[in-house]
Amino acid sequence: MKVKIRTLGCKVNQYESEVMMSLLLSSGFFKAESEEPADVIIVNSCTVTAASDKKVRQTLRHEKKQNPDAVAVLTGCMPQAFPEIADRFLDADIVIGTKNRSALPSHILQYLSTKQRIIDIAPHEKGDKFESMQITSFGERTRAFLKIQDGCNRFCSYCIIPYARGRVRSKPLDDIQKEVHALAENGYREIVLTGINLPAYGEDLDLHLCDAVDAVCAEESIKRVRLGSLEPERLTPHVIARLAKQEKLCPSFHLSLQSGCDETLKRMNRHYTTNEYRKIVADLREAFPNCAITTDIMVGFPGETDEEFEASLAFAKEIEFARTHVFAYSRRPGTKAYDAPNQLTNSVKNERSHRMIAVITQTQRDFHELQVGRTEEVIFEQLCGENLYEGYTMNYTPVHAYSEIDITKQILPVKITRAENDYCVGNLT
Repeated sequence: MKVKIRTLGCKVNQYESEVMMSLLLSSGFFKAESEEPADVIIVNSCTVTAASDKKVRQTLRHEKKQNPDAVAVLTGCMPQAFPEIADRFLDADIVIGTKNRSALPSHILQYLSTKQRIIDIAPHEKGDKFESMQITSFGERTRAFLKIQDGCNRFCSYCIIPYARGRVRSKPLDDIQKEVHALAENGYREIVLTGINLPAYGEDLDLHLCDAVDAVCAEESIKRVRLGSLEPERLTPHVIARLAKQEKLCPSFHLSLQSGCDETLKRMNRHYTTNEYRKIVADLREAFPNCAITTDIMVGFPGETDEEFEASLAFAKEIEFARTHVFAYSRRPGTKAYDAPNQLTNSVKNERSHRMIAVITQTQRDFHELQVGRTEEVIFEQLCGENLYEGYTMNYTPVHAYSEIDITKQILPVKITRAENDYCVGNLT
């Protein structure tokens, strides 16, 4: 039987989709090519916003329409966070959450045998352990994602993820080392460490994120180690100094900001102030010269006044982010902010989004300008034009360079000669 997985959402979901595919392949299933009909379709869902939920529903309907006789599986964060709506997803023959993915092959076989709908959404409980999962391959990508942490204890007022993912859980170091070795054996040279709240790694095992970084960097044939999204407040001077000792650690840090206004941050139940964030950025830039600082910024949070938005806009200008994901607040049932007073209109959110995007487009261009004249190691990932290849520097600057031979998956020195809004251009040296 041929299987197709559609993945929505974050790097953690992408990793877990690879785990599910690996599990199914080892159970006798086969992977369907992108345009090939499938006997089993799996939608790995995201539920971070209401727009995410809408996309899940659309994707499930589309895949079922394209493969009307296939077994349809809905899994991931959406059914886990809202198990009460599982009965509404009639297009899905099997609905499972973010636990017990090892049961997926047996669920599919059971459904094929009985044709009885299966709903298996086990609640997260205090004391849950990290779900055992390993991969040895990450498709045709040049880098492999490695999930080392799950869950979140922070309960930001707008966020449903603690309900979808449970409490903080960490992958044991021995398991990390085994998985990294297997990925290295299969030719991967860059590893991206991912988690729901990555800096919380190890708090349940008396370990620290730095321990995981050290373990991955110790694999000789791994040349780069990159960190996924980070909550900033755990990046103390001691942590930054320890991370800086690892030459393989990429100098690119995605520090989730959400707002550049202290009053808004308080209502969001974020655990830092703008002054603390500013200091963390300064410490990173001192420890990692020419590092890229990227972030997420939300506009239109309930109660965000004109003055608060202007403060957030000014802070984004000041920090000079290399890249920023700007998004408007989206109400999520089950969160504190859903019932908060002073909800803003869509027109206000849209206007603020446009203004914030204009600012970060300029700071991104400015960062790319700073790369001009530098010679950087670039790992090339794909062909993006005739004899034109795209790759990424250590600080995750996208670079385009010409070559008459195939240079994908190679790490080569490039002198950067020109900056564009979305990438830089350079010459192989």
